[in-house]
Amino acid sequence: MTSMALDTDDVVEAKPKLGNIDEVTMHPLVLLSAADHYHRVARGTRKRVVGVLLGMVSKGVVDCTNSFAVPFEEDSRNPDVFYLDHNYLENMLAMFRKVNAKERVVGFYSTGPQIRSNDLRIYDIVQRFLPTSTPVPPIFCIIDIRPDRQSMPTTAYKVVEEVSTLNGQRQVQLSFAHVPCKMGAMEAEEVGVEHLLRDINDPTVSTVASLIQGKIAGLATLTEKLIECKDYLESCVRGDVKVNPDIVANLQTILNLLPNLNTDEMVRSMLIKTNDMHMAIYLSALIRSVIAIHDLINNKIRYGEDGADSQEDDKGEEKKEDDKSKDDKKKEGAKGTEKKESKK
Repeated sequence: MTSMALDTDDVVEAKPKLGNIDEVTMHPLVLLSAADHYHRVARGTRKRVVGVLLGMVSKGVVDCTNSFAVPFEEDSRNPDVFYLDHNYLENMLAMFRKVNAKERVVGFYSTGPQIRSNDLRIYDIVQRFLPTSTPVPPIFCIIDIRPDRQSMPTTAYKVVEEVSTLNGQRQVQLSFAHVPCKMGAMEAEEVGVEHLLRDINDPTVSTVASLIQGKIAGLATLTEKLIECKDYLESCVRGDVKVNPDIVANLQTILNLLPNLNTDEMVRSMLIKTNDMHMAIYLSALIRSVIAIHDLINNKIRYGEDGADSQEDDKGEEKKEDDKSKDDKKKEGAKGTEKKESKK
């Protein structure tokens, strides 16, 4: 949980505002629109862009199917100063309603890549454009458009009310809490994404290099998550962050699911599997070396030591053939003159 207010003594309760949000589904069109928005407005700078998320909400699941950009500026020196065009947002929302009346405002996005102090104020502005009958508050999604990111590019948050005590008085403050986020697409979107990726990567062709690259990316993401867990636990031990029982319970569940590697049967199975894999790697390297040597011998036989001998031989053979053709022509010419003289 990331708090945007001042720290207090003891958190008594943290509850979501109004309706609860269990999950957020992000569609590819939203990611493409956010990436295009960033490259048009803030490419090559340290600025971020902000837009509005459109979609539907059903049984606590927010389905973000569309989005549009909003003119946004903020002062880098004073983070409390920012500008968001309300009139543009209202006009765009009216036009989107004419196209698809089912889509409504479900939240806003930012290219972050971190939560900033103005996000709660932007949340209050976006909340004004929600339908009055909806019980679910808007969500906040950070879309990381950096190309070197290997993990999920989206991080979703909801706003919760933290009831805390300070000097014996109860205080209520707003903060962002994580919401599970996943990728989803309709059939038409899947076809469109496949056409876009066809020139970049063919998913039907799997090579050893692509498989290794995928495993490396997975291990890098796992390392990043483990470091994040370690930093959180160390912060809890130092007292910088309050202990969240839900997070600790999830970490304990993860540790309980780890296999016991101290048994003899497990050690023997791992050794056999490792030896088999090393044997396959050794045989493939040996075959590869033999094929390379075979090709080298063939090249030397065909082109000589440095390639010059073969070229000279070819030139010599061409000269011999030319001389033979000239001699043949001379002989044919002599025979022709003899035949003419004999006829005379």
